[in-house]
Amino acid sequence: MTGPDERDDPRLRSAWRTWLSALAVDAEAAVAAALAYEALADEGRDAWLDALDEDGAGLGVPAVALYAPLLAVEPDPVRRARIARALEKEEGTVPPQESVRALLGEAESGEHVCVLVSPLYLDFVALLVCRYRPDRGFVSARRDPVRHVIDAIGRRFPRPGVAAEGSPPLACTVDGVAVVESPLSLVIEELAHAIVADRREGRAAPEVLRSYVHLFAPEIVSTAVSSRPSPPPPGP
Repeated sequence: MTGPDERDDPRLRSAWRTWLSALAVDAEAAVAAALAYEALADEGRDAWLDALDEDGAGLGVPAVALYAPLLAVEPDPVRRARIARALEKEEGTVPPQESVRALLGEAESGEHVCVLVSPLYLDFVALLVCRYRPDRGFVSARRDPVRHVIDAIGRRFPRPGVAAEGSPPLACTVDGVAVVESPLSLVIEELAHAIVADRREGRAAPEVLRSYVHLFAPEIVSTAVSSRPSPPPPGP
């Protein structure tokens, strides 16, 4: 991978621009960009942003594809503000948080498998994949921070402003289990039940769930905590 500090060589500069163009379609390139940028010292990060200022406009690549991987790993407020200014020119490329979609299925063993698909930008999504029994707790949980939506579920989401009515539900196979789109509230309620089941056994919830705590609305959590059935009405 060519870095911005090597761009004086025309061949390396061409390779750098080609690699930047891939950030709009290649999830592995986006992850590589985030890791490479994160590994740089302050001077290297500034040079990277300088290079994007110079080369980005002529690539025909949405700014969010160039900057979003960097924003994910940049803690410095000055550079974060600089990245934010570069993204202000574009609208509609970062989906709202409520656009998370859920898929659910059941393995032959009786374990439930769910996938939360969180749109990030363009056609990139983050995935949370959980295997669990609502009454016994989690078997496994993992998060894929950046995936191309076609690689993840086989098709794109409707574009912002385009009606999704009449489109078939999302469906794919994950870890050998067929999953199909289900109401997000149902899946979150099942996960809340599994969290409670683990707590009863003295087990902590999977660490990856911390990134999704905002989805656990109070009414859903309270429903999960109330695991006992309501008592029958008193007799006459």
